[in-house]
This record gives sequence, structure tokens and C-alpha cells, in this order.
Amino acid sequence: MDGIESHWLWIGAGLILAALEMLVPGVYLIWLALAAIATGVLVLAVEPPVVVQIVSFVSLSLIFAFSTRRFYRDQPIESTDPLMNNRAGRLIGQSALVTQAIEHGDGRIKVGDSEWLASGPDCPAGTCVRIAGAEGARLTVEALELPSPRT
Repeated sequence: MDGIESHWLWIGAGLILAALEMLVPGVYLIWLALAAIATGVLVLAVEPPVVVQIVSFVSLSLIFAFSTRRFYRDQPIESTDPLMNNRAGRLIGQSALVTQAIEHGDGRIKVGDSEWLASGPDCPAGTCVRIAGAEGARLTVEALELPSPRT
């Protein structure tokens, strides 16, 4: 090839893709970067035709991406806070105040400074309830038994 050698093009493309991986959210450009660099090394060693280079790049990209996907499926990353992005799930176990009476299984409760849709047994407004579950943006509640005062 006249001018720049094709292996440098592949390696340069791989380095550019690796740099873009740092700027663009996601994890897919790194596998393309590794495939481009591996193709560059292959071209340096063997000097195959352009068609073989492209097939090599596509094949290596798929192999890297699906191998990593399978690895993470078999060995998932354990989170120290599995409910981090599940705001409703974090509320389970907390007590709340019924702001709109729960009638026929539907009403509203106040938790902290926000109101949530709630489903559960019929309760008048002002009743304390415990959050037992979450289904989307709807919280499932149960009546909270308050101790009666001793006389």
C-alpha cells in the first residue's frame, strides 16, 4: 500500500475508538477498539487482503462483545446497594401516612416529602400504614397496628 501501512490504520482506528469509549457512555466501543487493534496486529504479521481484514475485524468484534456478555451473565457484578436505582423498593418497610383515603384498594400516601399512589386495605385519611411492596410507581401498604395506651 502506498503511503501509510494498513496495519497502522487499524491500530490508529483502535486507539481512536478506545479514546471515544472514555468520552461516550456505554461499553461497546472498547470491543471494537480491541478488534481493530487485533486486526492491525494480524495485518502486521500476515498482510492479508482488505476483504480478509474487514471480515477479521467484524468477526473479532462479535467474538469480543458476545464473550464479554456471556462472562458477565455467568459472573454478574454484585452491587453493594442493589436498590440504588429503585426508589420505590427502598421505601419497603417504612411507615407512611394516608393522605387520600384508600377505598376499594386505591388511595394516596405521604412518604417523606412526596406522595405516592397506594393500594391496600381500606383506610381513612390520616391512618399510619407500613409499605409492604412496590409495583412500579404504586406502593402496596398494610395497616400499621399502633399499640394502645395503657390505662
